[in-house]
Amino acid sequence: INGESGTGKGLIARAIHNNSDRKDKPFITINCGAIPENLLESELFGHVRGAFTGAASSKPGKFELAGRGSIFLDEIGDMSANLQVKILRVLEEREFEQVGGSKTIKADVRIIAATHRDLEKLVQEGSFREDLFYRLNVISIEIPPLRERKPDIPILISHFLREFNLKNGKDVQGVTNDAMIIIKEHAWPGNVRELKNMVERLVVLKGEGDIDPLDLPEKLRRNGGHSELPSMEISEDGINLNTAVTEFEKALILESLQKTNWVKNQAAKLLRLNRTTLVEKIKRYHLHRSHV
Repeated sequence: INGESGTGKGLIARAIHNNSDRKDKPFITINCGAIPENLLESELFGHVRGAFTGAASSKPGKFELAGRGSIFLDEIGDMSANLQVKILRVLEEREFEQVGGSKTIKADVRIIAATHRDLEKLVQEGSFREDLFYRLNVISIEIPPLRERKPDIPILISHFLREFNLKNGKDVQGVTNDAMIIIKEHAWPGNVRELKNMVERLVVLKGEGDIDPLDLPEKLRRNGGHSELPSMEISEDGINLNTAVTEFEKALILESLQKTNWVKNQAAKLLRLNRTTLVEKIKRYHLHRSHV
């Protein structure tokens, strides 16, 4: 599984496991780039007592724990050449030994690997084994970044709302159309992980009801939450100047309030009005936070 960091490679791996004949068996995850090489080997294959300083007792590795299930090797592109050889042996011979041990252990597991790197390029550069690449690359799944699959955003948000409502005892129902427009305009450099973290924060802070634009992080509102000013085009039927001026003024006031999170002193400064005049206009136009 290949894709940028945060695109949801782990979700895809779990979905593969959950829809396989191994779904009732363990699903074990390990991030190969987050653990030093000397510890990663022990984490993967386990070790016997006395295998190294501090090994006071034997410990099974992830391959044993995943017996008859699936093991997800995240960021396999960061794995050392020495460990690549050992993984290749598991793939080809379905067996391994614990660190410091001599007993051969059979490995009946499905291996799912993922990376944000270009493994073909790493093969050409000599930093990733070609034989391991082809053994892993039987079925390849490319996950586009979230910015290239905007239609997925509402589906993902619904999933995360259910998850975090249940986790936190909240009752956030959904996202308003205006808020969804702003969310879709964001580039999401952190991909699904960034979206998931935002939804969790919103659920905790909102508690119930629908998420509206003012609930969104300031970064999103600043980049995508500007009010559209009314069109100044004059149709063949003409235009009511007083009405047009009123609508234009109303839109400017509303945008200034949104930019300042409804802090009237700051909004008045943007419009070069005194606060009293701004408050009068807000009352006259019946403006409130639900106007977006």
